[in-house]
Amino acid sequence: MATYESLIKIKGSLGDLVFYSLNGKNVVRKKSGFNQKAFKKDPSYEKVRQNSSEFGHCSKAGKMIRSCIQNYIKEAGDPLLYQKFAKLMTSIKDLDIVSERGNRTVKKGLETPEGLQRFKEFRFGDKKGIHPDLTLYEEKESRILKVGDKFSGDEIILITIQPDFETYSAAYGEEKIHLRSEKEIRFQKHFEDSDLLLYFAVVRKKEKIIRMGFI
Repeated sequence: MATYESLIKIKGSLGDLVFYSLNGKNVVRKKSGFNQKAFKKDPSYEKVRQNSSEFGHCSKAGKMIRSCIQNYIKEAGDPLLYQKFAKLMTSIKDLDIVSERGNRTVKKGLETPEGLQRFKEFRFGDKKGIHPDLTLYEEKESRILKVGDKFSGDEIILITIQPDFETYSAAYGEEKIHLRSEKEIRFQKHFEDSDLLLYFAVVRKKEKIIRMGFI
């Protein structure tokens, strides 16, 4: 963008230049090279369209999951958490080898052992993670939370998330478990008809969060 002085006041476009007034000054700039119609249809933009579609999906998927645990992750004290979580979603999406490029999803990535492992190992700020000191097993009528020998804390807040990656909405259930001496804790089975459930745990000691992460 540049300003110009002229006896003739020009407004509009001339060739690849656009003339207009801004804050009382005469301004000229080059036309943008971006063409929205070409972006939507031109084959040369195909890879850009694919990347844009998947980026939007990962952003929405991350926001959906974070919304279920927002009350806790804000205590992680990490100003870059949003960017780190978005990067996690992208890396998990890249593990989807079933869908075509442009249509790869976080859900398909989470269905792979590596995708689920990355999810569990994600760190929220400076809080210690959960994996592998807490593990989850399923029985017919209940789920079992197995506590490792070196695990400590007064209370576990367990959040079960049922994500819908089509509508980018999620239902979730939350329950508090007071830790005692037992190493296996049974808890209620939520969302039995779901094909994918995510589990997030927060550990408190003397009312302070000391650990958090996905199980």
